[in-house]
Order: sequence, then C-alpha cells, then structure tokens
Amino acid sequence: MPTTRRQFLSLAGGVAAAGTIPIVTLRPLQATPAMLNTAIRNVVGEAPIRTGKVKLDIPPLVENGNTVPMTVTVASPMTADDHVKSIHVFNEKNPQPNIGNFYLGPSSGRAQVATRIRLADTQKVVAIARLSDDSFWQVAVDVVVTLAACTEEMN
Repeated sequence: MPTTRRQFLSLAGGVAAAGTIPIVTLRPLQATPAMLNTAIRNVVGEAPIRTGKVKLDIPPLVENGNTVPMTVTVASPMTADDHVKSIHVFNEKNPQPNIGNFYLGPSSGRAQVATRIRLADTQKVVAIARLSDDSFWQVAVDVVVTLAACTEEMN
C-alpha cells in the first residue's frame, strides 16, 4: 500500500520532534566517596599515596560555603632535581569531586597555591602533591559548612 502524503508528513513531523528532545544523563547532585576515590585514582593511577609533606590551610568551620579560602603548601626545596610537579585538590560532596589542578616547576620558587573554593556541605577536602620523583603525598581535612554552596532552589 503506497504511503499517503498525510502519513508521510505525520511521520516526518514525529521524527523532527523526537530529534529536538535533549538527551539527559542523570548523575548524583553531589559527589560520593566512591567518586572521590575514582577522581583521585584518575590522577595518581595505582601509585601509592603517602601522608606528609603537604599542608592544607583551610578553616575547619565555615559559615558560608560560597567562598572558602584555601592554601596548599608542600615542603620542597623547588630545585631542578627536587620539586613539586603538581598539586591536586579534591572534595567529597560537591557536584564535581575535582576542585582544581595546579602545575608547578622549579621556576615556581615556592610550592604553594592559594585560592577560594565553594563547598556544598560539610565534607572532607583532600590535597595531593606529585613530586619530581613521581611520588604522591597527601593531606585530608574535614571542613564543617553551616551555609551550603553549590545548591539551587527549585521553584
């Protein structure tokens, strides 16, 4: 049976309407500890992570999570033979577990980065430094947030 013009136009209109529907992927509104571990493993691979050499200066109690000052310092002479290659900062409950990646070299002078971050809730913040000998060092700090950031009210 031949296709009529009306059938063709309704089929073409249905295909066109279906093509305008966005494809939505659902993911959690906040990171989970498993997402935190996955993000860390994406950076360090299977290398062991030791504790020490890294200092994370962040307030333990934050009234407003929209702007939290943070400084990461690594004990390193920053010479050509012994320097920090990168500093990575992660969090446990923000929508994205990776806060930032900072790349340094011997000419950086000091192994220190300072910035302001947003924290969605009370959570753990982890800083990991990669040294020139490809060793990884970390520190973790628990931060209590009284007024959460990274959230939107749905009306």
